[in-house]
Amino acid sequence: MSPDDIRMCMSLGYSQKNSNTTIGQYGNGFKTSVMRLGADVIVFTRQPNNKGFVTQSAGLLSYTFLIKTGHEDIVVPMVDFKLRLDGTELSANLRTNMDDWISNLGTILRWSPFSSEHELLKQFDDIGKHGTKVVVYNLWLNNDENLELDFDTDERDIQLRVGTEEKSKQPKLNALLVKEHISNQYQISLRVYSSILYLHMPENFRIILRGKTVQHHSIAVDLKHTQYIAYKPQIGSGKDSNVKDVTVITTIGFTKEAPFVNVHGFNVYHKNRLIMPFWKVFHDNSSRGWGVVGVMEANFMEPAHDVHDVFSCTLHSCARITRYVRSIGD
Repeated sequence: MSPDDIRMCMSLGYSQKNSNTTIGQYGNGFKTSVMRLGADVIVFTRQPNNKGFVTQSAGLLSYTFLIKTGHEDIVVPMVDFKLRLDGTELSANLRTNMDDWISNLGTILRWSPFSSEHELLKQFDDIGKHGTKVVVYNLWLNNDENLELDFDTDERDIQLRVGTEEKSKQPKLNALLVKEHISNQYQISLRVYSSILYLHMPENFRIILRGKTVQHHSIAVDLKHTQYIAYKPQIGSGKDSNVKDVTVITTIGFTKEAPFVNVHGFNVYHKNRLIMPFWKVFHDNSSRGWGVVGVMEANFMEPAHDVHDVFSCTLHSCARITRYVRSIGD
């Protein structure tokens, strides 16, 4: 990212995505997600420009800094450097004046894990000619004063730490099968979740977790007695209608473990990205839909402002989708 880009990235509420069908149009996703993992984050980014220089920027978004210093407004100190393409003549890249630059650098060194300018600059070494590195630190603790994230159980994975209370809630019937099923594992394993994040893995793209490439996993391939059913969504009417003559091909079938495990739900993707994993349309204690799993790419839905709601649709259209999924699950 350029110095302008990193400021846009780390500013709350800024987004260049103007389409109402695009995820990320509200400009808060990066900030809210990293702050959910830990109290503080520092971003390093490098980008060559057309003037024979490479720009290097570091920005700090620190809850600890804001609380300890009593700031009522969100302050994000940043510093920029410029470096010749041949690696010589590193210097400060000023946006205002040297005093502001020195003040921002001092704040970053005081509240980040890097206590000197030399340590800070070393973080750019493994970025390459261009790229971005995000360092989240002061990770949150659970009620037992342990890290919420578990780095020890699997050296290739990052998992949510599961306590005694959560373990005791596992179903008694075929508990091991249910526990190891992807519908449960994606909730605690970053590697499993990343493997189903995309309906189709984008070209020239890899997810590397703890030094190991994440292998793409297709939920639809796991199913048996598979059927492909056309669904025509109806959203709005007349002038309010945003969808005309749209047909969505849904994939539905039984899990490989059926009927021995009560796993069911629909996996809804939007523009290739998973937004609603194993969306349950039946109650867990219901025999309807036992073992039935589906996959749908619902590009006709629009992103919602509330990230917890994920996607907005009218009451009637959501009801139609629910009735449709229930009908093919019976």
